[in-house]
Amino acid sequence: MKPAPHKVLVVCTGNSCRSVMAEALINNLGHDRYRAWSAGSVPAGYVHPKSIETLQRHGLDPGRPRSKSWDEYAAQSFDLVITVCDQAAGETCPLFPGSPKKLHWSTPDPAKATGSDSEIDAAFDKVFFVLKNRVEELMK
Repeated sequence: MKPAPHKVLVVCTGNSCRSVMAEALINNLGHDRYRAWSAGSVPAGYVHPKSIETLQRHGLDPGRPRSKSWDEYAAQSFDLVITVCDQAAGETCPLFPGSPKKLHWSTPDPAKATGSDSEIDAAFDKVFFVLKNRVEELMK
């Protein structure tokens, strides 16, 4: 019998870009060893379309993400809680049952990128690869 996957919650402020991409990366690369969800301290209420486009451009299934509050998960236990933005890392997270390990992956917000479409795509790609490298390192 296979062991249960490690449960991971990825937290950002708006839950529209970085946490959504990290959730998809963990779920796609986790090979049944990891299962991820994402949430925000102050959800934006939408998933940035460039987040979905970036995941798809790199051959990953984004799933069906939606921007949601970390309050939805306050009663669930996780093995690991990862913050991907400095603002969320500085906030007081809810106490999740089971005393999960906490990691902080400081990641720039691609939603703040300006310029041409190709420059904005490049900002999302940069964040994608930063997160991908961190997820791959986590899974070693």
